[in-house]
Amino acid sequence: MVVRCSAVSETVTTAPPPAPPPRERGLTRRTWTLIVSFLVVAALGLLGGFARVPYVALGPGPTYDVLGQVKDADVVSVEGQDTFPTKGTLRMTTVSLTDDVSLFGALGLWLSGRYALAPREEFFKPGESEQQVQENNERAFSESQTAAEVAALNYLKYPGMVIANQVTKGSPAENVIPLGARIISVNGKQVQSAADVSSSLENTRPGDRIEVAFEKDGTSQSTQLTLGTRDDGRPAGFIGISPVDRADVPFKIKISLSDVGGPSAGLIFALAIVDKLTPGELNGGKAIAGTGEITGDGTVKPIGGIAFKMVAAKEAGATAFLVPADNCADAKQQAPADLKLIKVENLTDAVSSLEALNAGKDTPSC
Repeated sequence: MVVRCSAVSETVTTAPPPAPPPRERGLTRRTWTLIVSFLVVAALGLLGGFARVPYVALGPGPTYDVLGQVKDADVVSVEGQDTFPTKGTLRMTTVSLTDDVSLFGALGLWLSGRYALAPREEFFKPGESEQQVQENNERAFSESQTAAEVAALNYLKYPGMVIANQVTKGSPAENVIPLGARIISVNGKQVQSAADVSSSLENTRPGDRIEVAFEKDGTSQSTQLTLGTRDDGRPAGFIGISPVDRADVPFKIKISLSDVGGPSAGLIFALAIVDKLTPGELNGGKAIAGTGEITGDGTVKPIGGIAFKMVAAKEAGATAFLVPADNCADAKQQAPADLKLIKVENLTDAVSSLEALNAGKDTPSC
């Protein structure tokens, strides 16, 4: 039997699938990159702006005309003695020192080409405060003035003397030789300079008895001392005074300059004193600058920062620069164009060279 089945057509309508839940929209990778980059830059900025580096920045410092005035006062003046007029300028030079430098600040100063960076420990000893450094620099500056006065007056043939500038606590001299006493003789030898005190003790030993003659407030005295032992290991006996040279003159030399430290202005101060106490203009009316530590016997010693000082001198209008002989090699390599370098070993050299310069003659050069 054949069964015919009729086909039935059926259409089934199905419902659409449910929509997926909405996705939470987060920050894109690009946004995160920008945020992280900003935070890194901000952190570096804070680090560079606030982090301090163990360096100081050195550069050209102010110059001062020691024949002129600063703050309405003569830099070098002489009281109680006639002086002679001067012309031109005679400039002492300085080096600026910037401490507490940030990382970015140090980079900017270095890139300027005008400054150099140096380890801070070269200027500030471990554990030494800025105040202590300043006091040491001020003391060195004061001592340079004294040395300049002695050197200048020795050059001019004025008499000198030696005084006890310090008396060591617990030494043989304590409570015997008063502070500021003029030392006349030590161990039977006349004292003409501070160096004579040491040389008079060369052949002595601790425990020896020696005689010291001195004068204080117009009264001459003599005393016997038993020599002590030196801390530096030298075999010679020890008195316990720090002798310094002083000029023995009836007038007073005053140097008025503040906010400057270090010993390197000694040569220029000495030249200013010589210029004011002698007729004629030592620099011939020219613009002269220089530097150099000086001792009481007129010896000129080397200094630091010669390159910066020459730049400062040139910018101040100087045409010639007095250079300690031991600084000549560096000065010759770093001198600004058209700045004449004059090599000096002592005060006599410096005076002679300025006189030669004014006469149009050759001068010792680096």
